Amino acid sequence: MTEPNDTSVTRRGVLASATASAGVAALGGTPVAAQTSAPRTFVLVHGAWHGGWCWRRVADLLERKGHKVFTPTLTGVGERSHLMSKDLNLDTHITDLVNVFKWEDLKDVCLVVHSYGGWPGSGAIEQVGDRISSIVWLDAFKPENGQRSFDFANELSRKTLLAAVEKGEPGRPSPKAEAFAVNEKDRAWVDSKTTPQPNGVALQPIKLTGAREKIGKKTYIRAATYPQPAFDKALAECKADKTWRTFEATGCGHDVMVDKPEWLVDVLLQVS
Repeated sequence: MTEPNDTSVTRRGVLASATASAGVAALGGTPVAAQTSAPRTFVLVHGAWHGGWCWRRVADLLERKGHKVFTPTLTGVGERSHLMSKDLNLDTHITDLVNVFKWEDLKDVCLVVHSYGGWPGSGAIEQVGDRISSIVWLDAFKPENGQRSFDFANELSRKTLLAAVEKGEPGRPSPKAEAFAVNEKDRAWVDSKTTPQPNGVALQPIKLTGAREKIGKKTYIRAATYPQPAFDKALAECKADKTWRTFEATGCGHDVMVDKPEWLVDVLLQVS
């Protein structure tokens, strides 16, 4: 388990906690089990080309510990890939998340977003921020007002997206799991589940007023070996901001929830 980049967590506390209970994360030397007696509610948001399926291992572990977990799949991907359309945009995915909060009457939620999920996640907080007590950005984009996810794509990805739009195609195919540095034994499974990502969601500028930064508990987790300058920048910003806690996951790829579900659950229970 990697140690958090949190000045409030001492090495002595981490070692003491690890000795007292194998596999627990440390917070001032107190085992996670002692911190997580009350059931919590988690909303886990997937990234591009993925779906709620990618959170299955994490969701199972959390539910076994008595927590309530929602893993919504955004419109046009995963089991909702039959709804793929040229009309889908970022607002669609924001509404997907907002409606989960409204129809499930969710409150005091820990919102966890992965990768692209940082876009609709940030937008949803603008509308349901009062229902969210903590957020976790897992190797995720941390957009600012007026930005588009298209602006963060590399040159090849931009050309691919624009070519698809010009052809009238509603989405673009997923990269192979190997590109996400998924562990070898799970690559075939991930490849069998990924679906094209809607093009329109990358082209709409996001509208933000700073609601994300007003959430009381904020955590950024970086998959250390996965190359993405935008995530490196987000991590650096969060390290410099005392209102954010930061962790770095090692020995895994971008899909931390697939590669290291037990480690991730320990962290989520510590920071939520």
